[in-house]
Amino acid sequence: MTATPPVPRPPAAPAGRHLGMLTLGALGVVFGDIGTSPLYALQACFNGPSAVTPTAANVMGAVSLFVWSLVIVVSGKYLAIIMRADNQGEGGILALLTLALGARKPAPPAAKPAPSRGWPARAAWLVLALGFVGTALLYGDGIITPAISVLSAVEGLEVATPAFHPFVLPLAVGILVALFAIQRFGSGRLGAVFGVVLGTWFVVIAAFGLWSVGTHDPAILGALDPRWGVRFFVANGWHGVVVLGAVVLCLTGVEALYADMGHFGTRPIRLAWYLLAFPSLVLSYLGQGALILQHPDAAVRPFFNAVPAWALYPMVALATAATVVASQALIAAVFSMTAQAAQLGYLPRVRVVHTSSAEIGQIYLPELNWLLMLACLAVVLGFRTSDALASAYGLAVAGTMTITTGLFAIVARRRWGWSVPLVAVVASTLFIVDASFLGANLIKIASGGWFPLVLAAGVFTLMSTWTRGRALLVAAYDARAVSIASFIESIAGASTLRVRGASVFMHAASDHVPPALLQTLKHGGVLHETVVLLTLVTERVPFIHGSERIAVASLGHGFWKVTGRYGFMEHPNVPALLRLAAPYGLATAPAETTYYLSRGTIVPSRHPGMAAWREGLFGFMQRNATSISAFFGLTPDRVVELGTQIEI
Repeated sequence: MTATPPVPRPPAAPAGRHLGMLTLGALGVVFGDIGTSPLYALQACFNGPSAVTPTAANVMGAVSLFVWSLVIVVSGKYLAIIMRADNQGEGGILALLTLALGARKPAPPAAKPAPSRGWPARAAWLVLALGFVGTALLYGDGIITPAISVLSAVEGLEVATPAFHPFVLPLAVGILVALFAIQRFGSGRLGAVFGVVLGTWFVVIAAFGLWSVGTHDPAILGALDPRWGVRFFVANGWHGVVVLGAVVLCLTGVEALYADMGHFGTRPIRLAWYLLAFPSLVLSYLGQGALILQHPDAAVRPFFNAVPAWALYPMVALATAATVVASQALIAAVFSMTAQAAQLGYLPRVRVVHTSSAEIGQIYLPELNWLLMLACLAVVLGFRTSDALASAYGLAVAGTMTITTGLFAIVARRRWGWSVPLVAVVASTLFIVDASFLGANLIKIASGGWFPLVLAAGVFTLMSTWTRGRALLVAAYDARAVSIASFIESIAGASTLRVRGASVFMHAASDHVPPALLQTLKHGGVLHETVVLLTLVTERVPFIHGSERIAVASLGHGFWKVTGRYGFMEHPNVPALLRLAAPYGLATAPAETTYYLSRGTIVPSRHPGMAAWREGLFGFMQRNATSISAFFGLTPDRVVELGTQIEI
């Protein structure tokens, strides 16, 4: 076993070449999804059941809505406001959830202290449920993004000739299978070219967008005036609101701006956005709009129709590469989110494979990878076209944006101490925008919006059941618990046989005797001369540094109490942790150390803490979770598992 690698601290103020490399990396990872949205976003306004006719006024209005959505949501909401809510530099909905569940900002010394700064139990569950819904919707994003991105890129071949139509689905399926097949090798080597591919993509779409504006109809530049968006709603009424369900597609991947801030920092992300991503996206949408103004029939595939004939095939190839990069980045984000959720106790333990010895964040989750692949293939084969998928995609994006606003309002009030009027003004402004997008997409449930809702409901059920089940399990253990002090006192007065070596008993409750220890003594009557009572705590911060990692206390009579602390973005390694205990006087030889683990089996009870079907689901999840020994890096031949039956 290797020691726990040092946790890298992102530089506070990158500059020079380092800043340039981080900015280039942000282009590839952070902006891959939103950067490839021009492939399908604008065409969704003029195709499908909720489409509007591509008249000049509608085209000007739609493009104006796209441009100002990027300004308001990306530049305003996320870059200027949401990215300020970081958890030790880390972002994302789980980081935001941990901030929201944290304690309130301490009151000033002169103020009267509040009786309690924590959440009431019921309120905490409501906040937790809100975070679970947002996380569940992000899983939908992770499944739909590869499907719609790759599919829309390959559909560009149909612009060249309808003869390619029969090959679109097989090609998309083949690319997706290859994409998920290479995940086991890690993204480290590919990561170096991500920024180059997306940087090239942004430059090319900006160039062709500018060319299209000049070639077709420069009048589209008038769409930069937000009044065209207002006129769009006035002219189309309720139908104009429905079209917002397509406009939100220009914001796909916006959560990546926030989720990946820990990898790159806020400054590189903002530079990448304002210097290249934002102007390129605006020029691409303007170019497509200029084409449609002159050729309304081109609205079927405006992105590829706006490309010169000689560049069509190279553009399809570049679009495919860009969508693969975007999909890769989002798949990696789903892996990271799942590992974080497992660390925080919101999902069962999962098998994590580290694909890099240098980068702690590069991980691969085998079982989840193949589940994602099957789900993506089912989506492609079920919806068959990017237009059909657009309805499903918009709801996942709008739902996540709305929940982020809700959690942000909680953090601003409780952690930052913002006044109620200030929180109300900022949050309500953001919520009006989010709710408009969400409401427009809720209308499209029957035409595809049901998919992310069904998926989110399934993930939410798993997360809430696992979290509630673990809480009931801990309560059941506590009900039969024996205090450590009384146990050691009884051992000291008894003639218990002690043998050479060390035994490590792991238990979540640091003040109680682990059930495995009680069973060992009851059935064997023998203890090792060194007994370690180990508790691992996952804190609501991304990383734990230095001396804060471990706490060691001698309890006398050969008993030691050890507490290991990890951040939710770290992966525990128990043997490495115990090596850190040597300077405190606790030395354990790996060849003479045995790890005792307790595995509880859930049995039905007359008065269940959950519905019977949820108890059954929790038991199923527990049985199929990654083994504790594998999760904590234990050598199998040094592990003894003892089973107990628990009613919850």
